[in-house]
This record gives sequence, structure tokens and C-alpha cells, in this order.
Amino acid sequence: MKTIMQDIAKLAGVSPGTVSNALNDRKGVGKETKSKIIKIAEELGYFRNHKKNEEKVMRLILFKKHGYVVSDTQFFSALIEACENECRQSGYELLISQVIHGEHDKENVFKIINQGKIDGILLLATEMSEEDFSYFENLDIPIVVLDGYFMFKSYDYIVINNVSGSYRATKHFIDKGHERIGILGSSVDISNFEYRYKGFTKAIEEAGLTLRQEDEIRIEPTLDGAYKDMKKYLEKNRGKQLPTALLAFNDIIALGAMKAMQEEGISIPKDISIIGFDDIPFSALSNPNMTTIKVYTEEMGSIAVKRLIDKINNEEKMIPLKIEIDTKLIERNSVAKIVK
Repeated sequence: MKTIMQDIAKLAGVSPGTVSNALNDRKGVGKETKSKIIKIAEELGYFRNHKKNEEKVMRLILFKKHGYVVSDTQFFSALIEACENECRQSGYELLISQVIHGEHDKENVFKIINQGKIDGILLLATEMSEEDFSYFENLDIPIVVLDGYFMFKSYDYIVINNVSGSYRATKHFIDKGHERIGILGSSVDISNFEYRYKGFTKAIEEAGLTLRQEDEIRIEPTLDGAYKDMKKYLEKNRGKQLPTALLAFNDIIALGAMKAMQEEGISIPKDISIIGFDDIPFSALSNPNMTTIKVYTEEMGSIAVKRLIDKINNEEKMIPLKIEIDTKLIERNSVAKIVK
């Protein structure tokens, strides 16, 4: 390690003491100099040779690009709790941090990661794009990516089988006799929602149906935002015939839209059938209680932590894996059968 530190100092044109201060985020080093030192350190493999901490600690990083999806909701609360429980059972402490796109640069990320020595990182990548992942490359810390997948990045991923979940939901509508089926999608781009759209369109095409442009409703993926945007949609389309069924890209969108529809006198499921996605507890308490796609958050969190522990203990022998967890249709009372 000493040799690498000296090499970094030589290439950066600074003293080894300056290198040490920069890498340990101490004061007294200019921003440009610090960035230069960090870049050289990455290239020379400083982080790959960082000695593992004797204490058992991992950090869960919540990456937020806009905060519309990764927020204090039942889904993410359950996922984080699952990670915490598995860490506790495995003798690890879990530290939780946020990285906010546009507020934190690579240097800030480095600082967050090094707030105390850690053995591994769980990266919640729900709102992350492949370009955003550059923040976390070239770190010599085992990483498991949770709820996000980047095809051209060789890392470990724990993800939802979004395609099969939305396909299964759409097939349920079709089996109930629905032919005009629309979507309650998101006005914000999220990779999970893109996969859910693929599953939806696959089921529609197989059934010989088509998605009308006016039935592709894009609304904000928050409870209040979905309610407001759906109200605007209904006002704009007042008097027009609506689809008989709508697949929502998550339960939050569904619940907000349902409230708006019911206030406009639309009966669910008599007038419009609804299926959500995630099976958050509120979906079973809505009126009517909502048919939805169950996501196994407890298993996702547990598997992610176990995989990270395996990487911490046997990193050199571990082949990167993509683990896709299947979903289940939970039938309740928000879908009606079409009688012809």
C-alpha cells in the first residue's frame, strides 16, 4: 500500500502526505488536486487493495434521481427493513445513505462511502440509469445492485421479474373478457416501468388486441401526483368512452388514480377494472381492495444481503449473477368479468 501511495504522489506531483489527506477526505487539499489524486488512485488499483475492515459493516446507498419513486413508501420501507433484518441475523451492521443526482458528484460519493470503514455496498438503483452507475465504478468494495439492471455492466443484480408480472396481470384482464385495456403508466422514466410495459404489450399482442394511444395514460408516480394528473385526464376526456381495464405500473399510481376516478363517479370495477403492481399493504385496504402483482420484498432484501456477504468472503471466486425474483398475481375485488 505504501508503494502505491508513493506512486500516486509521484504521478500527481504532490507529497505522500497530501495523497493521504485526499484519500482520507481530510482538509487542506484543493478540489482539483483531490479529484486528480482520486482518479490516479483508481487507475493504480488503490481501492482494489484496500484492506477489509475487521468490523462487519455494509452500507445501503439509496440513489435518488428525482425522488418520485424512491421515497418513504410502504414498498421501499419493507425492502429496507428486509435488508436490515438479514444484516442483523448475519452479524452485520447496516448503514444507510442517500446519493442525490445533481447534488452529489463522484467526490461526494467517495466521501459517503468512506464515512467509516465498510465491507460492502448494497446499491438501490431503482431510479438509476446506466450513465449514473459511473459514480460507483472502480471502487474496490464488493457491490450488489438492488432493483436495477445495467446490461453492459458486469455486477451482481437482484431484480424483480417485471416482464412476467405485468404479462400475468394483463392476461388476467384478457381471461376476464376485457378487450380494451389501457395502462396507468408513469410520466417519469424508470427501468422497472419499461419492463412492465414490455410484459403488458406482449400479452396484448398475443391476444390480437391493440393499445389505443388515448388509453396510454402517463401520470406522476406519487399518490398525490397520480390523483391530480388523473383528475386532469378525466376532465379532458369527459364524455368519452374509457377502457374497461387499466394496468397500473405500481400500487401508488393505482391508488391515486382510483381516488380521482371514484370522485368523478366512475365505479370500480363495474365501470373500470384496475390491477396494481407491488402489493403494498394499502392495496388490501382500498375500496374496493385491489388486485395486484405481489413483489417479494422480504426475499429481495434477504437475497441481496446474503449475496453481498458471499462476495465479501469470496470475492475473487464469485462470478457476477443476475438474480430475477418472480412475482404472483393477488386476486381481490378490483377486476370485473365482462359479460357479453
